Amino acid sequence: MMCHKSEHVPLSVLLKRELVNEKADRPEIVCGEANQSKKGEDFALINTDCERVVGDGVVTTYSVFGIFDGHNGSAAAIYTKENLLNNVLCAIPPDLNRDEWVASLPRALVAGFVKTDKDFQEKAQRSGTTVTFVIIEGSIVTVASVGDSRCILESADGAIYYLSADHRLDSNEEERERVTASGGEVGRLNTGGGTEIGPLRCWPGGLCLSRSIGDRDVGEFIVPVPHVKQVKLSSAGGRLVISSDGVWDALSAEEALECSRGLAPEAAAAQIVKEAVQLKGLRDDTTCIVIDILPPEKTNPPLQPPKKTGKRVFKAMFRKRSTEEPPKLHDEEEYFDPDLVEELVEEGSAMLSERLDTKYPLCNVFRLFICAVCQIEMKPGEGISIHHGSCNTRGNLRPWDGPFLCVSCQHKRDAMEGKMPSTNARYSSESD
Repeated sequence: MMCHKSEHVPLSVLLKRELVNEKADRPEIVCGEANQSKKGEDFALINTDCERVVGDGVVTTYSVFGIFDGHNGSAAAIYTKENLLNNVLCAIPPDLNRDEWVASLPRALVAGFVKTDKDFQEKAQRSGTTVTFVIIEGSIVTVASVGDSRCILESADGAIYYLSADHRLDSNEEERERVTASGGEVGRLNTGGGTEIGPLRCWPGGLCLSRSIGDRDVGEFIVPVPHVKQVKLSSAGGRLVISSDGVWDALSAEEALECSRGLAPEAAAAQIVKEAVQLKGLRDDTTCIVIDILPPEKTNPPLQPPKKTGKRVFKAMFRKRSTEEPPKLHDEEEYFDPDLVEELVEEGSAMLSERLDTKYPLCNVFRLFICAVCQIEMKPGEGISIHHGSCNTRGNLRPWDGPFLCVSCQHKRDAMEGKMPSTNARYSSESD
């Protein structure tokens, strides 16, 4: 009788096999960007070949896009473009598999935005920036946004999904209430004699946005905590349009998509910018990125219009997964309609205690004795629980449960939530 030795396959071989199968199912990314500049304060980020080591030296790729619409100068927009991605990645523990990495993105984006804002404000510069930041990993699209730049998705059947939030005080009642509850004042510019003009603004400072990065002079209740939405695309892919407010002040989502239909991404972005400028004139920097996410077998953007156009789809139309566990991304684990855009995460609260809370095991998302925002190491006992002084939304957490913040980030959190006066200087500022 012969004995057969069991074959042990090295982990690196298994990982490479998995990546080969993954690449076969990965959509193609085709993108283009266009801009017309008036003040030189809009900046775009496009990187379709970011690399991540998943173990044993095996590398996988993902794509990152961003629009940074600066005001009061370009310093905040430039700094955010250069530093935000690294700050997000530093907030993700190493050695995560694909599912864990994608599941950790919403909280890492919150930490990365807040750290970028905190670091930039220490430079004592007065400029600020809106941010719409997009990470695409396979068919998973994660969008984080502050301000009034926007990201929309058109699925292959012509349905339109809004993947970002608008943080203009004029249009967001919830944000107006948050700002006033935190110690700010909201009102229009008073020209004297009781006459008020222009959009609603936050005082001090006069900014018409409730969330941004930078803006050291307008009070810390103007927060950098982003709205985050994460979706899984249908098997047919879709088109993303990311634009600064120079586009959205002139065009609706339907109009932007319709005027560029059938065009390749670069030509589509140029056409959207052209249409916006023709309608309103070049009153502001106007920037647009168009991204086609195509099924693997397609290498060129579709030239024919989708079956349905102009169909507006609201949040309730998404297929939603339970938030009790990380999203499962592999087809064999659970079946979902391949032609349905599926919402995985949507979080918009400005409260760090809610946004850095987690239903996943802490060891999978946060590292012990590391500040959940700025990632500095702390000695045992130095950190302050994110739940300290907050309402216990889950009912089973104690003040000594993590994740933890360093003293500096706890101070930042308290200032953003109106629990202490801002220590930043306040000036009257030129605003968006």
